[in-house]
Amino acid sequence: MDLLHAVILGLVEGLTEFIPVSSTGHLILAGAWLGLDADPSRKAAVDAFSIVIQAGALLACVWYYAPLLMRRIAGLRGDDPVARQQGQRLLVGLGIAFVPVVLAGLTLRKPIKRLLFGPAPVAVALAVGGAAMIAVDLWLRRQRTPRDVTLEELSPRAAIVVGLFQCLSLVPGTSRSMSTMVGGLLAGLDRRAAADFAFLLAIPVLGAATAYEALKEWRVIVEGIGPEAIAVGLIASFLMGWASIALFIQALGRVGLWPFGVYRLIAAAVVWQALL
Repeated sequence: MDLLHAVILGLVEGLTEFIPVSSTGHLILAGAWLGLDADPSRKAAVDAFSIVIQAGALLACVWYYAPLLMRRIAGLRGDDPVARQQGQRLLVGLGIAFVPVVLAGLTLRKPIKRLLFGPAPVAVALAVGGAAMIAVDLWLRRQRTPRDVTLEELSPRAAIVVGLFQCLSLVPGTSRSMSTMVGGLLAGLDRRAAADFAFLLAIPVLGAATAYEALKEWRVIVEGIGPEAIAVGLIASFLMGWASIALFIQALGRVGLWPFGVYRLIAAAVVWQALL
């Protein structure tokens, strides 16, 4: 793979991993636009590379949330009962939300990669997810009682709702951040808490998915992509991932989810026009 292609895919991954527009879907579209899926023997390496460069975004998420994570870890080890309870709630919540997507991913990984890794399924998922985001955002704005459950008040029930919604992200074009944030909002979390929990949940989920794909397809990736391109893609993903988290958190509090839903509908229409 050319280094320029690796940089483009890394930037796309970092930008779209935490914004609710689907990183996998955009990577599939970017790969098709760059002509990386023209050779069937090379496409397997490109698809695996698209998952492995999630490690860059994962490190960006760890870096951004390091202060919060350190406070929760210190609370688990300290004597303050409130801090200990907050640390336990976050740890239990992440564990509960992590399990469903792992089970679903191990079961459905092969058929999803075989049937849904293409521009047409991505366009459908972008459109459906965009409409759902707009509908949820409008519904929440009409609620008389605003969502005010914070991350410190996360309950096991809310965590399982988020975990179940996260399973939808296995479909390329759906978006892991979109499905988890929508699940969090419907479970009663406020916007900031829903986003924070979605991004923190990305750490174990992306870590497991990246490690699994790297171990399974490492030889295919190295031979088809090259070590230099892998390194460049990871660096680009890290830098763009950190910036996208910071900017999205600010935008979410001001405008909500509906602009991203509109973008998804426009992106789906563009893809369909290109396919036709």
